[in-house]
Amino acid sequence: MQPQEGTMRVKICSMAQQAALVCGVMTAFALVFHNLAQDTAGTRAASPRLSAVQGWPERAPRSLGRDYELPGGENALQEGQGEGQTVARAEDPLAAADAGDDEEERRKGLLNALVATATAKPTTSLDDIFISVKTTKKFHKERLEILLRTWFKLAPHQTWFFTDDDDAEYQRKTGGHLINTNCSASHRRTALCCKMAREFDAFLESNKRWWCHFDDDNYVNVPQLVRTLGDYDPTQDWYLGKNSIRAPLEIINRDNVSQRISFWFATGGAGFCISRSLGLKMMPVAGGGKFVSVGDKIRLPDDVTIGYVVEHVLRRKLTVLDEFHSHLESMKLLNTDNLASQISFSYSKHPRGKMNALPIHGLDASQDPTRFLSIHCRLFGDAPYCPK
Repeated sequence: MQPQEGTMRVKICSMAQQAALVCGVMTAFALVFHNLAQDTAGTRAASPRLSAVQGWPERAPRSLGRDYELPGGENALQEGQGEGQTVARAEDPLAAADAGDDEEERRKGLLNALVATATAKPTTSLDDIFISVKTTKKFHKERLEILLRTWFKLAPHQTWFFTDDDDAEYQRKTGGHLINTNCSASHRRTALCCKMAREFDAFLESNKRWWCHFDDDNYVNVPQLVRTLGDYDPTQDWYLGKNSIRAPLEIINRDNVSQRISFWFATGGAGFCISRSLGLKMMPVAGGGKFVSVGDKIRLPDDVTIGYVVEHVLRRKLTVLDEFHSHLESMKLLNTDNLASQISFSYSKHPRGKMNALPIHGLDASQDPTRFLSIHCRLFGDAPYCPK
């Protein structure tokens, strides 16, 4: 299938899903307003009036049925429907007025329940997230092995590794989640953008609500990632991450070289997340392999190109979350008392061999130079290598 065909198929599926959702909500609203249009005069017999309300759970969409249960259940509906009591209500103006007020309140409650359901923010679970990890074959043994022993175990079905060559051993170890992008193994911007383009297109094909990108030198606190994304609505445009520079990046506008443009970007070394709503808006600009062309146009790396597309082209803003951490930070300055509230960690090795790693107690440095094993033990303590 050609990239253009895949892109069109994703767009059509997304539009169909949104149309189905809108139709469902509009149908439910129509049912509510139809019911509200009924006469509420107190002179109406109690039984027909209550029967109309009682029919709501059957006529409402299945997902909304639980919102239409009336206080007291079915017994409350049947209570007071005897012939003598019905006559008494008709003869007593005060009783009829009270019944009318109760009915009006009940209908308002039904409408409020529907509105709350129709406008509620979607809940986020691990299965809603597409996690991509950029790597290269020469780091499979050195870096992927550590990830597979730690946080990958928490999200094996949601995490995919994007590399540059076939590797039967790690294809097996990742459960078939190693994708050969056929991109160059170099660390040049063209190779980086090539892999990021494959990650983005794979996210679009997945139909997941969130895309979260990380590097192979990141430890991801999966439960906290899920909790954090739960605070944001994937049907809205969200670009979540952490900047690595103190001011917006300023570059020459390639469309008008006499102008300069500026924008923020989330550093890929700490990880970032993009909602499906924003991803679909990015698709015409960067989908189907177009991301590589955008990177070539501005002549900048992959994470910067993401920021360019989101902030400059689409005019959406980066939401900075300090819980993302990259190797560009000094890990020794992080507070190790609140690890559980952080989303990602990293490490790096200085030219003289000194490690920039989280200063956390645990395994010996010779066994755990990156401190990822010790972080995992501190957070979860369920691995055989964790100190007893």
